[in-house]
Amino acid sequence: MSEATHAPAAVLFYEPGARWRTVTYGPALCAMILAIEVVRGGAVHWFGLVFCAVLLGGFVWLQVVAGKRHISVELTEEALREGAEVTSLRDIREVLPEDDEESWDYEDWQSARALGELSGVPRRRKGIGLKLKDGKLVQAWARDHVMLRAALTAALERRDGTGAEDEKEAS
Repeated sequence: MSEATHAPAAVLFYEPGARWRTVTYGPALCAMILAIEVVRGGAVHWFGLVFCAVLLGGFVWLQVVAGKRHISVELTEEALREGAEVTSLRDIREVLPEDDEESWDYEDWQSARALGELSGVPRRRKGIGLKLKDGKLVQAWARDHVMLRAALTAALERRDGTGAEDEKEAS
């Protein structure tokens, strides 16, 4: 038997895309309404409230599954995963500077293809310009784009060995 097993790579940055707890919000609200109706007395709308709880829970469950699949972000020492698309860090040449909020001009990377299988940067996320080794520009994205940019820059510096040289020069 072979002893060559790969240990999972350390996660440097992670955003889940959606959280399972949101599935419980609709059914919890229906349960509270049901409890109020029982305590208050009179007609209790069992069927309607149970039906609404199942319907709300089902729709939100679909949204959470889609969110976890399509808008989650994970950065390891080897790869950046944006939704279902995985990009090797070896394919990334550099992280481009942030866009100037006060400038009237767009950076070239702002109109580049967003990583992942979505047509653009998802809502409530901000793009980060990346230049690939083949010269193409793409956008990585995250809700906490500042942390992703810092983690991605540090991972690329470690890969290229520039972080160690900077530390030697500083001391």
